[in-house]
Amino acid sequence: MAAKEILVVDDEVGIRELLSEILFDEGYQVHVAENAAQAREFRNQHEPDMVLLDIWMPDTDGISLLKEWVEQDLLTMPVIMMSGHGTIETAVEATRIGAVDFLEKPIALQKLLDTVAKAIQNGTTLVPPGAITGGGETTPENASHFPLFLELPLRAARDHFDSLYLKHHMHKENGNMTRVAQKAGLERTHLYRKLKQLGIKVVKKDTEDSQQ
Repeated sequence: MAAKEILVVDDEVGIRELLSEILFDEGYQVHVAENAAQAREFRNQHEPDMVLLDIWMPDTDGISLLKEWVEQDLLTMPVIMMSGHGTIETAVEATRIGAVDFLEKPIALQKLLDTVAKAIQNGTTLVPPGAITGGGETTPENASHFPLFLELPLRAARDHFDSLYLKHHMHKENGNMTRVAQKAGLERTHLYRKLKQLGIKVVKKDTEDSQQ
């Protein structure tokens, strides 16, 4: 079996070298980029199995690069954000956009390895199959595998779940907001306000009204 490929994106050479050595010793094939431009170029030519992406970088920050990949349909691999100055709001924002997890620097060795292994195993799926479609249930026994930030304050954790839930149904209904509103049990105006609050962009379909 070929080694899983990981792209490490960080402007600090010491961080890049340390993460590369650790992950290489664990059997991963590691590529590095010192800024968003190099990461962008690599992603345009390759599809790694996972990306470790620093948030605070010169020129283009990690959040902006993550948004680019989403808009260009290039977010086909799990992305774990990293930051030495992270906040709850930053972590929630990153996962709203599409990151699967968030690591705060300095990163503990075991935390790094566990998070990387979990991300590669789960891929880009933020919500395990059945978790919000009725096929499964989050219990105290499996809560540690549910990809919400359970240590967040309740409001932030709820916003994170709401974002995952609505994105799931928007994808499932192919962007038809009428059906999304019906699935969510919300009035259309309430749904649009909620999406705006969560920072989720909506592309209105011209044929939507004719499908009602």
